Amino acid sequence: MAVLTAGSVASASLAEACSRLVYHGANGQVMTARSMDWVREIGTNLWMFPRGMKRTGEAGPKSVSWTSKHGSVIATGYDVSTTDGLNEAGLAANVLWLSESSYPPAGGDRPALSIAAWAQYVLDNYATVAEAVAALSKEPFDVVTAATPGEDRLATLHLAISDSSGDSAIVEYVGGKQIIHHGRQYQVMTNSPLFEQQLALNSYWKEIGGTVMLPGTNRAADRFARASFYVNAIPKSENAVEALASVFGVIRNVSVPYGITTENQPNISSTRWRTVADHKRKLYFFESALTPNIFWVDLNTIDFSEKTGTVRKLNLGPNQTNTFSGVANGQFKESAPFKFLGI
Repeated sequence: MAVLTAGSVASASLAEACSRLVYHGANGQVMTARSMDWVREIGTNLWMFPRGMKRTGEAGPKSVSWTSKHGSVIATGYDVSTTDGLNEAGLAANVLWLSESSYPPAGGDRPALSIAAWAQYVLDNYATVAEAVAALSKEPFDVVTAATPGEDRLATLHLAISDSSGDSAIVEYVGGKQIIHHGRQYQVMTNSPLFEQQLALNSYWKEIGGTVMLPGTNRAADRFARASFYVNAIPKSENAVEALASVFGVIRNVSVPYGITTENQPNISSTRWRTVADHKRKLYFFESALTPNIFWVDLNTIDFSEKTGTVRKLNLGPNQTNTFSGVANGQFKESAPFKFLGI
């Protein structure tokens, strides 16, 4: 599938929605939650990747190449892209839909990186948000995009990263230029409009105050306002289990009920699954909308070493309906790595 120039933003009638938030708790607790909202089955599975994997940007002869410095646990889209994940250093990366994205023209002077591998590049190479921002600010590559699997529209995404210190950054491509918002205050990201405009819209709701009134629709700007209020309103419990329950409560609050359709709002999509990354405990929690319980992966007990670590996959089944309980590390099966979508 040929990589396409990103200046042509998709004109599709079905744009997807997701939400992401970072919780700053007691005793340095930090958790990052996200929802995956998608109009159809997205083919998500979980994967373990060790250090030392040799990768390419899958964007033609000028693709960037690297060897992974950090092991990670990730969630895929269609098993051709990394959509979400946590690495062994405690860095999380999440990609969400942003229709307004516009990437650099193809064929530039810099190396190229498929948008499908954007989040994985960050997880493989960096331990902290500050380290990632310092490197990405130098623009070591151009992100290039391709058609979304099974569709004729381009994938248009923005990237959120967070770490165990509570630091956060939002990376967008606007008019072909990379824009980075870096700071602990950038706790929430949803979808349209551009992040700078989301911040401006949210300032209105801050003036009103969340205990007086909050917008209740499924629109991205409304989800942004609710998440921004609740992520700072929930208790900062010293009990990690209680904190986790509160964080899941917030990400569920900004989720879209399964199967819902909204008249004249074709960009509203059902929430397929949710994750919470506990940066301090290095636990990665997963909840499918179609299964009755949460399970998790313990990164502390995974062999991420280059010599003996292996690529492993947890098959979540059609629509993520396979059921797991508790720590699921032992359910992963050794597997050949998937190939990132590109040329």
